[in-house]
Amino acid sequence: MKFTRYCRSLLSTPATAVERYTKSHRSGADIAMVDLEDSVPPARKEEARRLAEEFFALPSTKLARSAVRINALSGPEGLRDLVAITRYRVKPDLVLIPMAESPRDVEIAAGALAPDCPLTEFLAVVETPLGIEHAPAIAAAGHRLRGLVFGSADYAFAVGARLCWEALAHARGRVVNSARAAGVEAMDAPFFEVADMAGLHREAGLARDFGFSGKIAVHPRQLAVINRMFSPDEELLARARRVVDAGLENGRSVTVVDGVMVGMPFFEASQRLIEQFDRPPYPAPDRTDIPTDNPNRTTEE
Repeated sequence: MKFTRYCRSLLSTPATAVERYTKSHRSGADIAMVDLEDSVPPARKEEARRLAEEFFALPSTKLARSAVRINALSGPEGLRDLVAITRYRVKPDLVLIPMAESPRDVEIAAGALAPDCPLTEFLAVVETPLGIEHAPAIAAAGHRLRGLVFGSADYAFAVGARLCWEALAHARGRVVNSARAAGVEAMDAPFFEVADMAGLHREAGLARDFGFSGKIAVHPRQLAVINRMFSPDEELLARARRVVDAGLENGRSVTVVDGVMVGMPFFEASQRLIEQFDRPPYPAPDRTDIPTDNPNRTTEE
């Protein structure tokens, strides 16, 4: 099982709801996102772009990775969003690209932001039949793309399917497999029944077991469940410690831990797990592909 603090949870806030900006950053979500797309009516798009700049300029006490969901790049609003982002005083850590249907969507966003936002990364939202078909190519669109996000509602409506786990299992599996094949993360769609915590627990568990890295929250009350479901429990952490100890004792040669033969892949996975979720005094491996918590933030923050 793969766990990461990079994108266990994402909480969206409408760009026009300025009073919720600070709470979003302090909500406990790994990614705090300001939304310029679905939650903003057409008549307020320009206002939303202007207001959203303050989301990224909050004091350095913010705890979450900051993100913005732009409008689809198939229309002019998405292009206007990209221009606005280049002018923000503080740049977003992540840009979510909705309705992604080909690598070209990622390439357009990356090209537009490259000169002014060199550290900004991307998540591509796959939520149409064409997007699902092209998911492998989208996932491999470039080194600044950090993951795919499954958009269940738009996809279900587009194909005429029920908005339930069983009906969308094939699409979810394709998103996960495409993401993992490209070496990027995969985030699951929201669970829309805000009051049904048992249902959220069940669906988050299914998403985790499918291979998703995390899940989108539609309300702050969902974050505790989502973060817990996409984090290792104490039993798994204890086993990771034993695997790392065995690797240190045996020079990382093949050995047996808890009756299971383990080797280098087990040592590296266990090391990565405890670095993110346990942080004991083990020496870090010599790796350059493990992301920092926030690549756009300076040490002074």
